[in-house]
Amino acid sequence: MTSISASEGCEKGLAPGHFAPETAYLDTASAGLPPAEAVTAITSALTAASRGTATVGGYFEAAADARARFARLVGVAPGRVAISASAAVHTGLIAQSLPAGSEVLVADGDFASLVNPFHVRPDLRVRTVPLERLADGVRPGTALVAVSAVQSADGRLADLDRIAAAARAHGARTLVDASQSAGWLPLDAGAYDFTLVVGYKWLLAPKGTSFLVVPEDLGGLTPVFAGWVAGEDPWGSCYGQVTRLADCARRFDETPAFFSYVGARHSLALVEELGVERIGRHDVALADRFRAGLADLGRTPVPAPGSAIVAVPGLGTAAGRLAAAGVRVSSRAGGLRAAFHLYNTAADVDRLLEVIAGT
Repeated sequence: MTSISASEGCEKGLAPGHFAPETAYLDTASAGLPPAEAVTAITSALTAASRGTATVGGYFEAAADARARFARLVGVAPGRVAISASAAVHTGLIAQSLPAGSEVLVADGDFASLVNPFHVRPDLRVRTVPLERLADGVRPGTALVAVSAVQSADGRLADLDRIAAAARAHGARTLVDASQSAGWLPLDAGAYDFTLVVGYKWLLAPKGTSFLVVPEDLGGLTPVFAGWVAGEDPWGSCYGQVTRLADCARRFDETPAFFSYVGARHSLALVEELGVERIGRHDVALADRFRAGLADLGRTPVPAPGSAIVAVPGLGTAAGRLAAAGVRVSSRAGGLRAAFHLYNTAADVDRLLEVIAGT
């Protein structure tokens, strides 16, 4: 992979020809910007659909390509990846597969789509501890540890190595939600039992794309959502009972959101081309520039070293004023949340700091 310094690309972004934001868009933690190639592909697909010239086979080809590209990004075989439209569907699949009475360990304040599917099953025991004590909180009888690799609200990084080691030591499985990290933070999905990622944030895909990595033995999951696409021969499984489910993770697929996956293959191709490590260095350099600027303003962000997400407590109400000034951030848990990605530049950071200084 081509090496890159921490500052390289910060003036123009890593892929200036692929994006044309009209604001200082610093809200990838809410939704990423799709690249031009994805927009063109979706527009063409919609035009073909409106003219009656589209083929369903083409949509499934796009979904298969997106699955394969995602698998390469996270270091697993495509046969271990199921596709869906949301993180909650994937988590719900795992939640519904746990035996009654199972204990699930989660972190305080983690994202609802990750934790709530366990809470809605009254016969599961959900235990919550602070993120920094998650590894220490695993105990005999814990069945599953579910955690976001990077916290949505404030950008804190989970110590996944310690958590995974503690889970293994107690015979528990791990579920890692990498939705706020995949695309800028290198990920070895094979190090965990289950890994889920929504595509519409740092992977730059349209909403309606989601990926779940399962173990090679399929993790004992019950395919509770299985429809015809889950069949080993989907086109031979359209009517009546599906007599043979796919032998791989495809048995857990939902029918893909056609146009979303048409775009996703191009978004993932760009992330592949640039490289996650390269993108991560760019993103974190910008986040560190923002942290340094905040210090100069006497502001203290939530400690999250190495993160591309920066949260500033007490500044959440400034999001509206920033939007009026052409700077897009978000307000989460009372704080201002800024998220830096490959299309952002040093000028975006400086504009954000300038507006904050005037509030």
